[in-house]
Amino acid sequence: MGVAVTAVCAGEHAELVRSLGAAQIVDYRAEDFTRLPDRFDAVVDAVGKSSFGRCRDLLRPDGVYVSSELGPGGQNLPLSLLGTVRRGRRRVVFPFPEDDQAVVEEIRTHLADGTFGPLVDRSYPLEEIVAAYRYVETGQKIGNVLITVGATGPESG
Repeated sequence: MGVAVTAVCAGEHAELVRSLGAAQIVDYRAEDFTRLPDRFDAVVDAVGKSSFGRCRDLLRPDGVYVSSELGPGGQNLPLSLLGTVRRGRRRVVFPFPEDDQAVVEEIRTHLADGTFGPLVDRSYPLEEIVAAYRYVETGQKIGNVLITVGATGPESG
């Protein structure tokens, strides 16, 4: 895809994250990633534990902050709606899903080629959805937690 990825994670997950394609790893428990000397074209907060305000200085002048979450206190949403007002050309975006067959086909191709795949942490049967939710709320999940219909017992992936 032509990108160099710097990933932020707990140190014990460094090898897993590296296996997913990260070129550089920052252990957030040992180093404040917001103080990195590098500047990036994009910062992607896939878990919603940061905000544009914290990451602004990591972005190049035309950089984009992408978040899958509203951020602490919902602060990312109004920034995405305001566009580039008072932030130069840096901007906040949310990856809204598109109802586009071309996107589905691209994902299917990546899955078939092995260049993309889901990361599943655990799987719970529907009857244990409360336990699944509690696990997610611990903030310790790595990847996705699946809810299955007609299965028994939690499984680790």
